[in-house]
Order: sequence, then C-alpha cells, then structure tokens
Amino acid sequence: MSLVITGASGQLGRLVTAELLKTVEPSELILLTRAPEALDVPGAQVRSFDWNAATPAAFEGGERMLLISGPDIGARVDGHKAAVDAAVAGGVRFIAYTSIPNPSDNNPIVVAAEHRATEEHIRASGARWAMLRNNIYAEIQAPAYQAAIATGRLVTNGGPVGFVSRLDCARSAAAVLAGGDHDGREYDITGPEALGPAELAALFSELGGKPVEPVLVGDEEYISGLVKNAGMPDAVATIYSTFGIGARLGYSAVVSPAVRQLTGHDPLTLREVLS
Repeated sequence: MSLVITGASGQLGRLVTAELLKTVEPSELILLTRAPEALDVPGAQVRSFDWNAATPAAFEGGERMLLISGPDIGARVDGHKAAVDAAVAGGVRFIAYTSIPNPSDNNPIVVAAEHRATEEHIRASGARWAMLRNNIYAEIQAPAYQAAIATGRLVTNGGPVGFVSRLDCARSAAAVLAGGDHDGREYDITGPEALGPAELAALFSELGGKPVEPVLVGDEEYISGLVKNAGMPDAVATIYSTFGIGARLGYSAVVSPAVRQLTGHDPLTLREVLS
C-alpha cells in the first residue's frame, strides 16, 4: 500500500510522516512538496508538486492520500480541486482532508467556505474519503501567551475554542491514512476542553506567574489593535479577526473524543503544549 501526503515539508506534513514511519516502511510513502530539497526521508519517494500544475503522474502508485490544506488562504480552492482530480486520475482511491469543525454556510470564519468547497469536491470525486476537521492549533496561542504575560492583558474578540496540538492532528491523520474503516467519516479533531477568554487568561497567569486580565473588545477594535501592535496588514488582521467571531458564536467550541478513538491516546491540553 502506498500513502501520499501533500504539503509533506510543512509542519503538519513532517509530523504525519514521522508518525507513519513508526508503523510503515519508508518505501510506502509518496511525499509531495514544493520544496523536495527540504525533505530527507531515506527510502521514501519525494516528488516535486505544485497545486497549479497538478498532474496524475505526481500521484502514480498512490492508493491513499492525505490532502493537507494549502497555506494560501483565499486562493487555494482551485489548487485543492486540481489535486483531487489529478489524484483520482492517478489511481488514488481514498482521500483524507484536513478541514475545520463546522464548515457550514453560516460559519463566519473566513476559511470555512474554502474547506466546505473542498469537502464537496472530494465527495463528488468518486474516491472514498474521510474529513479530518482540525480545530485551531494550540501552538498558535504561544504568541498570545507571551503578549499577555508582557502586558498583563489578554485582548481578544473571541470565545471558547477546543484547541488541539499539531501532534494530535498528525497522529490522527496518520491513523486514518494507514488504513481501517474510515470511509465517509467526519472526525472533529480537538483538544480535551474548550477554553474561553477567562479560562485562557487564568491559564496564562498561572503558567507565567503574573496576573493576566481578559479584555474583550469589538471586532473593529481588535482589527485595529492587530494592525497597530502586531504590524499586521489590515486585510490579514481582518481575516484573523474572523476566527474570534466564529469562536464567539460557538463554531470552534467543539470538543470530541476522536483523537483518543483514532490514536488510543488522550489529546494534549493547551497547558501541556504551552509548557
């Protein structure tokens, strides 16, 4: 059985590869990346790959694929679709895709529409499939933690989130990609608890040894703060703010047992990731 991973040189792709190598031979892996020179996995097939030039040849010999969503927010659906079509034409018969929880029409998080469109295309592709709906990465909270300790304030427009570690996402993806009965399944890949601003501030305060106050602000104020204090371009800050809007409305509060079901291990807590 040959397993394909797109985006194999990225953070998640590398972790999935490392997990798979615990149970499969390197020769069973086909690693697709824009930067093949960045990967050194002896025995694996490392192939140059670009969404915009996806061909069946890139997937030749592959049976099961992990499609890791691309990094170019706002401009990745066409690439996802091209990769799915080329993979199916190249012989791939099962596709697992890294999506997000609740990729519905009503979800205000800006990436929800992209994930929904990709999921719909995969379902219509003729391949068997599983959706890995990864919640917001716990590691992304590290800068927020550092800023909160420095200022004594956790400024946010958000709500509760079931933060999940990249490692747990990788372990879950490896388990699904390696085989088993996952056809037609939608897995919410989450941490063990949903933490809102008050819980986050308390955790940051405990870990940092300094008081941290949760400060809830409106979306426009949050955006302007990101532009002024974090140096984000306005368009990027606006995109970032939609994650807070979605969390505030409950779209990211999902907590699921899927990590334990797939891996046999409890997911890491945000405390453990930040520690």
